[in-house]
Amino acid sequence: MANMNLYSRGDKLFVYINMALIALFTLSTLYPFIYITAVSFSDGSAASAGTVVYKPVATTISAYKYVLSEPLFWTSYVNTFIYTFGGTFVSLLIIIPGAYALSRPQLIGRRFFNLFVAFTMWFNAGLIPFFLNMRDLGLMDSYFGLIIAFACNAFNIILLRNFFEAIPESFEEAARMDGANEFQVLWKVFIPLSKPAIATIILFCMVARWNGFFWAMIVLKDEQKIPLQVYLRQVIATLKDDEEFGLQVLNFSYSVETVTAAIMVCSIIPVLIFYPFIQKYFNKGIMLGGVKE
Repeated sequence: MANMNLYSRGDKLFVYINMALIALFTLSTLYPFIYITAVSFSDGSAASAGTVVYKPVATTISAYKYVLSEPLFWTSYVNTFIYTFGGTFVSLLIIIPGAYALSRPQLIGRRFFNLFVAFTMWFNAGLIPFFLNMRDLGLMDSYFGLIIAFACNAFNIILLRNFFEAIPESFEEAARMDGANEFQVLWKVFIPLSKPAIATIILFCMVARWNGFFWAMIVLKDEQKIPLQVYLRQVIATLKDDEEFGLQVLNFSYSVETVTAAIMVCSIIPVLIFYPFIQKYFNKGIMLGGVKE
């Protein structure tokens, strides 16, 4: 940090106010995670009474024991990984070639196709037509249906297309002089030079898939196929009315609140582990190399 003695009184006040606001914003962002973690490790009666603020009260891992002993929790966890990684892979198979094609000046009708893709960002058929389309195509209640139905995202295609267009033509010309065809140009030139952009697309796709809830709840009827987010919703909706669970709460140190919080913490852990490995790409430029003219 620069020497504060070089600043005037007004500049110092401005810096201190900014630092205070940033600290408050950071705290407001972190507090929900701190609170949920504290609730998950607290006694059920304390969580139900609302006495947990930022640290566990009467620390216990009873909620985690209950959650980890449920077979459906593990099934939904595995399903979430299937939808996340399978869906992201299928999305990349569509987004990368699509973005490359739209970035090529020699594409016949390029302006029309770009407008056609962008049009889907402004207008869509709506929830009911989309549901009817899923039903008529036989995509209801299946892994494949949930993966393929949301594989293509116009925003991601346009974002990656812009990255491809920013790559100097010198790279492509050098590859074509060596006899590379379109697929080789894409695979050996554009993809390696666009790793930061592709990493960003991967993160967008994975976060959307991991947090997918609404359509998974609508499309999937088989309990063995639901993702973790739908399972969490079922826990919240059913445990409060479950008499057997209510009797267990009287004898154990967990409650609906602590069980729900424990599931939330378990669902966040993979994201916290994965994100640092891909976050570094956000600080890099689109070009990993350059050509001096």
